[in-house]
Formats: sequence, structure tokens, C-alpha cells
Amino acid sequence: MPETQANPTPARKRILSGIQPTGTPTLGNYLGALRNWALLQDSYDCLYMVADLHALTVREEPAALRRHTRELAALLLAVGINPNEHVLFVQSHVPAHTELSWILACNTQFGELSRMTQFKDKSAKHPDNVNAGLFTYPVLMAADILIYNADLVPVGQDQTQHLEIARDIAGRFNGVYGPTFTLPEGYVPKAGAKIMSLGEPTKKMSKSDPNVNSFILMTDDKDTIVRKFKRAVTDSDGVVRFDAAEKPGVSNLMTIYAAFTGRSMQEIETEFAGRGYGDFKLAVAETTADALAPVQAEYARLLGDKAYVDGVLKDGAARAARLAGRTVRKVYRKVGLLQLEG
Repeated sequence: MPETQANPTPARKRILSGIQPTGTPTLGNYLGALRNWALLQDSYDCLYMVADLHALTVREEPAALRRHTRELAALLLAVGINPNEHVLFVQSHVPAHTELSWILACNTQFGELSRMTQFKDKSAKHPDNVNAGLFTYPVLMAADILIYNADLVPVGQDQTQHLEIARDIAGRFNGVYGPTFTLPEGYVPKAGAKIMSLGEPTKKMSKSDPNVNSFILMTDDKDTIVRKFKRAVTDSDGVVRFDAAEKPGVSNLMTIYAAFTGRSMQEIETEFAGRGYGDFKLAVAETTADALAPVQAEYARLLGDKAYVDGVLKDGAARAARLAGRTVRKVYRKVGLLQLEG
């Protein structure tokens, strides 16, 4: 009898995601994205990128951008990104991204970019710097995704349009030049949570909010976290009950508490039945601070080991560049660019 061969293990799908180094991420960034990045590593091949080129659409102070890039890389490692099994790199360390971006820009219609809502929003916020990079930002984002033939891209609502245009660009290129790019799908992690502003709970939590009490930074100490939660907007009802429409402030705090404790909204309502908002806010604050404490400790340790962090980024860039380079060479050949041997 011939020996029966075992079925080969199917290849894992590839995920690509990035975050801009424009300051310290918030609790919303952590619960909505970064914590899930670590969890995704068990099921997917992951490439995680510090998107420093994207940060340039708004004028950044150069020294601060360099510092924030390294700090963000250290924070991603502290969250649990495994650089041995997956790829962590800085976008500008892989020049192939911008090389592919030009080819894709030549396959993107002006009208498509004109319809991007984020361009309109950012132009309104920065009327003195409505630059071409801000306009073509979605093309570079498409290059980030397509250059690795990513199967999945974690997206929030504000990034859905960018993923759609990446798919449109890839489909158009494939139609003209033959099968080249994987059409990426959006991925919304089940454990994700949309965290709202503590000061204005109908708006998403943002570190650019002028009210510093409206957001929790991942590096905030326990006293700061407690103080900010104590000042969180609730309502006059006095009852801990989930109702996003009528009780957005309380519902937001319940979402945070549920994300860290794993309890259902019904369990949280039962736990705090007959207790005031003071007890509830303190419980949310202490739970948040306790959950962030080990991440903060590891982050501080990594910041003290600059050589290790930089070594991870150099290795990640080399691994990413090998994948990206293959795609760019293939694309250059398909569009007719002369490539010399050797």
C-alpha cells in the first residue's frame, strides 16, 4: 500500500496594518486596534507598519517625528507584537512603497481622489496646508497594502473609503495588465471596540481633542486616568444602563469596562445596580489603569534599550523590503519599464 501523505497545512492569510507616529496612542487606539493586532498574530501572517510617510501630510516637527516613530515602535512591541514571527517596520525604511505609489497614481482617476471624505475633512482642519500629498494619500495607502498582496486590512469606518479605492486601483491594474494584485478585504475584529470621547461621548476619542480630559493616553499614570474618568460626561439619570442613543456617556464607559473585564452589558448593569456613577467611574478607571500597567512597564523597559528597538526595525525593514521588492519588479515589468540585469 502506498504511504498516505498528510494534507498540507493551508497558508495563513496575510494582514497589513499601520499607525501614524503623531504622538502617543489613546485608549481608543488600544482597544479599537492595537490590542487586536497582538491577538491576530495567532491566526494570520502579520505586517505592522509605523506609517511615518503618511504623517507628513500635516507638517510635523522633524525631531518630534523621529522620536515618536521610535516610541511608537517600542509601544507596539510592548503591546505584544512578536518581531520574530511577524514583521514590524517603519514605512519610510522600505522605499518600494513610494516606488509603487507612483505607478498606482498613474492608474488612479482624479475624480476618485476628489471624492475622498478624509481629504475634505483634513483640508478644512488645515486650510493653510492643503497639499498634494494629502490629496494622493489614498494612493500611497493602496501601495502599502497591495505591495504585500495583503488579504485582509483591519479597518474602522473612517478608513473604509481608502480600502475601497485600493480595491478599485488593484482591479483596474489587473484588468489592464493581467493578474497582479490580491484584492484586499476589510477585517473588523470581533473584539474591537469603538471608544468615544470622555468629554463629548458622541465623538470618537482623539488625542487631538483640545480638551485633555476627553482622552486617555496609553502612557497616562493611574492618578491621571482616575482624574479623567471622574470628569467623564455622563447624565443625570444616575443608573448604569447601556443605551448608546440616550445615555452615550455611560454607555461609552460600559464599553471600556466590558472590553477589559469581558463582562456583558447585562452583567455590568447588575454589578452596579443601586450604586452611583462615582463608584462606577472609579471601577472603570482602576480597571483601565491596571490593564495598562504591564504595557507601560514593558514600554519603559524598551525605551531604555534603543539598540534593541532599532535592531527590530532594521530586521523588519529588510524582511518587508524582500517582499515589496518582488512586487515592484513584477509591476515594473508589466507596465513596460526597462529593467537591467545584475
